[in-house]
Amino acid sequence: MGERTEIYKYLPKYKEIKIILENEPEANYILGLAATDVEKANSETYEYNEEVYYLVCSLAEKCWERIHTGHFSAVPLEVRKIYALSNYFKIFYLLCESVSQQQLMRCAEVLDEAILIGCTQELYEGSDEFQSQLTSYISKALENTQTPLPIIESLKRQQFKCDILVLDCPSIEDFRTKCFTTEHPALLLNTITHWPALQKWRDLNYIHKLAGNRTVPIEIGSNYTTDEWSQQLVKIRDFLQRQFTNTDNEIEYLAQHELFDQIPALKADIRIPDYCILRTSDSESPAHVSIKAWLGPKNTISPLHYDPEHNLLCQVFGRKHIILASPADTPNLYAHESEMLCNTSQLDAAQLDFEKFPLAAKATFYNVTLQAGDCLYIPPKWWHYVRAESESFSVSFWWS
Repeated sequence: MGERTEIYKYLPKYKEIKIILENEPEANYILGLAATDVEKANSETYEYNEEVYYLVCSLAEKCWERIHTGHFSAVPLEVRKIYALSNYFKIFYLLCESVSQQQLMRCAEVLDEAILIGCTQELYEGSDEFQSQLTSYISKALENTQTPLPIIESLKRQQFKCDILVLDCPSIEDFRTKCFTTEHPALLLNTITHWPALQKWRDLNYIHKLAGNRTVPIEIGSNYTTDEWSQQLVKIRDFLQRQFTNTDNEIEYLAQHELFDQIPALKADIRIPDYCILRTSDSESPAHVSIKAWLGPKNTISPLHYDPEHNLLCQVFGRKHIILASPADTPNLYAHESEMLCNTSQLDAAQLDFEKFPLAAKATFYNVTLQAGDCLYIPPKWWHYVRAESESFSVSFWWS
């Protein structure tokens, strides 16, 4: 009971969440009851209130239905936050009910639903610590159930032709004048060699221990422009087993996912590069930095596309080949006409078909190889094609 009590300590007090609930009377009533119930959990004679448990589950279901009615972007933020809070309290009752392996796995699923479907950002002061304590508790309880995973080989560093500027750990001012202000791409060496991730993450058992029972969205298929491409929610442990112990499986890719919001313990192994403080405007407020994870086997591909923000793509392990093209060549790159893919080219940048796409012959392409410990600065609207030449883990930092 002791460890669970430590987790319960980071559930919200009613006063911490009442501002979220003020326009939702039903949620206000139910979560008020749940918060009061949690405060009683330290008692030796405590027995959880089954009626409140039922009400919390019912509230979570109603919020889920509201979230999935209409377009996701139109869902009020308060509804997603109430869904997240309902799931937090649901976890409390699940743990009161049982701590079997099956129940703990269910708790991990409910937490991921809170994060992926709800909104746990700026929820209340102890939210991140609740996630951290719960994840640690579940990982310890289930750690003996895992099948050993490989340690990814550290590839010997090689010399590759590079068509863009190369800078060795530039100062912020050098980066500003040579790259950021001029919006020129650059390969940055020795800027993330201090990250613990470079050593820790090659051991996939470490990732499994921290996150194996968590659910993430996985891309299935070679790249997102093909007809056979799809997405699926899977356990990280299953993804790691399929993609890193058996090369015969269909390619799956953990791509462009905010994994570090979901697994704060992994975020502790990286650092936001200082270059991300630079702004194109005179605003004094700090730039919001969006951190994305890219983990997959050899031959994962991101087709030629552009992003609207500044991007630092950092290689933790493995090697990637990147082909870049300037925004000035956009008329020659045959962007898809559909709104969903308007930032993506129809070209296969690795095998250009000049008969089908004759204007592509006018474009200039720049080749770069990204190795462990390297960063690639990609300015806004620069086109880039990315192919993994080995098992690979990259982290990208996007900022405006």
